[in-house]
Amino acid sequence: MPKVHVARSKLINAPANQVYPAIANMDQWEAWSPWLIMEPDAVVTVSDDGQSYRWEGVRVGEGDMRITDTVPNRSARYDLTFLKPFKSTAKVGMDLEDVEGGTKITWSMDSQLPFFMFFMKRMMESFIGMDYERGLNLLKDYVEDGEIHSRLNFLGPRDYAGCDYIGIRRACTLDDMPQLMQQDFERLGPWAAQNGLDPASMFCIYHDFNPMKGHCDYTAAVPYSDIPADMPADFITGSQAATRLYTLEHVGPYEHLGNAWSAMHNLIRAKEIKVVKNYHPFETYGNSPQDTDSKELITHINFAVH
Repeated sequence: MPKVHVARSKLINAPANQVYPAIANMDQWEAWSPWLIMEPDAVVTVSDDGQSYRWEGVRVGEGDMRITDTVPNRSARYDLTFLKPFKSTAKVGMDLEDVEGGTKITWSMDSQLPFFMFFMKRMMESFIGMDYERGLNLLKDYVEDGEIHSRLNFLGPRDYAGCDYIGIRRACTLDDMPQLMQQDFERLGPWAAQNGLDPASMFCIYHDFNPMKGHCDYTAAVPYSDIPADMPADFITGSQAATRLYTLEHVGPYEHLGNAWSAMHNLIRAKEIKVVKNYHPFETYGNSPQDTDSKELITHINFAVH
């Protein structure tokens, strides 16, 4: 059977004795879990001794995890069992290392896929890796600040009037995307203001987002009624058709936006919403990073739905 291995690391600005309780007591896992944040109504049952917990939900499936071994302030080992959407088991580890500036934590998992799912190995490693990265970001918040800085509000369906837009389209790697997107909006916003358009209405369309290939294709855009005469040659125009949208609101730093996108994809997989094919999802922004505390940044993730 094909073996699956995932490992991700993060620097937490705290000593190991502050990190360790958050990984060695299941009572604390619920606060920073990258999966439970996506389904607040999931049923979670923690054992009295805090050494195991069980979950059941529509989006997160069903399973349990149990601590099997610990070395105080150094490591924890777990047995993980998935019951739904399909049965599987895994060995999970958390390792702590003292480094300059705090503690390096490494989250790893080893498992095997059923033989008939061999073709999903690369995809599973990619998506579990992203979940681990989201979880380590949340754990960092939890240990350093005592709370996580990522909140999801499932706003549900609404009608969208559509718009014509001017924008900057770019294909790039996922590693380069945050910096390039910031540059694009920093260029588009002032130009929009100088030409009578509203920078506060800027949005981003995701034409393609491929974590397995590390590739993204997006357009940083601003709506318009009349095209300004001096539109730069590398700007493009396009249209967003009127449609029905499902909107999920994220409150918190942009680095946590993966929680909202993962939650939307889980809604789709759980068949809670049915998306319109070939209508590219897009982000809209409720406030500006220039004059808003990062913990209060509002981002809306929008998918066209039937």
